[in-house]
Amino acid sequence: MQKISADFIVKSIQKVIGKGPHQLHEPLFYGREINYLKNTIDKNFVSSVGEYVKKFEETIQKYTKAKFAIAVVNGTQAIYISLKACGVKKNDEVLVPALTFVGTVNAISYLGAEPHFVDSEIENFGIDCQKLENYLNKIVKFKGKKCVNRRTGKVIKAILPVHVFGHPCNIQEIIKISKKFNLIVVEDAAEALGSFYKKKHLGTFGDTGCISFNGNKIITTGGGGMIVTNKKKLAKKIRHLTTTAKKKHKWEYIHDEIGYNFRMPNLNAALGLAQLEKINIFLRAKRALFKRYYKAFKNIEGISICKEPHNSKSNYWLQTLVLNNNNINLKNKILKKSHKKSIYMRPIWKLISELKPYKKKQKMNLSGSKAIYKKIINLPSSQSLILK
Repeated sequence: MQKISADFIVKSIQKVIGKGPHQLHEPLFYGREINYLKNTIDKNFVSSVGEYVKKFEETIQKYTKAKFAIAVVNGTQAIYISLKACGVKKNDEVLVPALTFVGTVNAISYLGAEPHFVDSEIENFGIDCQKLENYLNKIVKFKGKKCVNRRTGKVIKAILPVHVFGHPCNIQEIIKISKKFNLIVVEDAAEALGSFYKKKHLGTFGDTGCISFNGNKIITTGGGGMIVTNKKKLAKKIRHLTTTAKKKHKWEYIHDEIGYNFRMPNLNAALGLAQLEKINIFLRAKRALFKRYYKAFKNIEGISICKEPHNSKSNYWLQTLVLNNNNINLKNKILKKSHKKSIYMRPIWKLISELKPYKKKQKMNLSGSKAIYKKIINLPSSQSLILK
């Protein structure tokens, strides 16, 4: 076994992807993007009305095998409107991993609801289900069907599992917990387009699933998101809310509740549709890049490359280096050296529970999340590293 140093790690990465410079993740454009974008401009349909929005929704719906898909302006607002449409209200508590992107938690706060931070496990970076169930058994009491936090007296209304870096969390167990404690499930599948658990697409297990098409995702619309659901009434409500709650009429502007201008513009959907036509090519490239990294590090002592969980098919959105406990002191040294060489790797997010706006919020013991933060480095993961 080869012993490691920061310099050795960076050189091993360069052997896989070349000297660079390399960003963490970049979009890749080729194919019909220009044609579709030009078509939206030629027809003067660049905003939220246009054929590409509908086509993009239908294609995502077919790909994920969800019954309904609603295109919105970004993944954060997809989570926000999902929670709102599912009935989460001010002062309700929402169980959410402390180990996630801040947008996940901000969406809860926009409602005036309370994030309640839960722990994660190293196996898939998702919610530690056994630890969570034990915790809820201690703090929950029921008032009728309402799941109430004994400590705060507030209703725990929902759980927001996150599929981190495209790897499926233990979603089947989360669904079991949600049924036991009568919780709404909104899946943060922002990073998980093209990822499956037991051949079922992520985002289709819960009440809704939320996908992001930000510029750094596996396919991009520039800015945009998608809500998928199998519930007809919920889909209808979400579509109504995201289009300013406007009722159909030939000419009158009639709005029957406070709505939101969250509809994805046609211009963005055109870009996304062209990108989606290459999704299988991109997924093969991601898997090929994983195999190259995995081969490069498999015989190096004290370090590994994150592999998709059992019964899962990951999109490998971000390739992830995992340091063992004896080598966590190398994390910042590796990042510093790689950035000097224009290889822009990054750590996993700081725990949201440690950020200023959220320090005083409810939380369980987060030892697993804290351990993960010390061990994880994301590697350059663009599909263009394979599709040169």
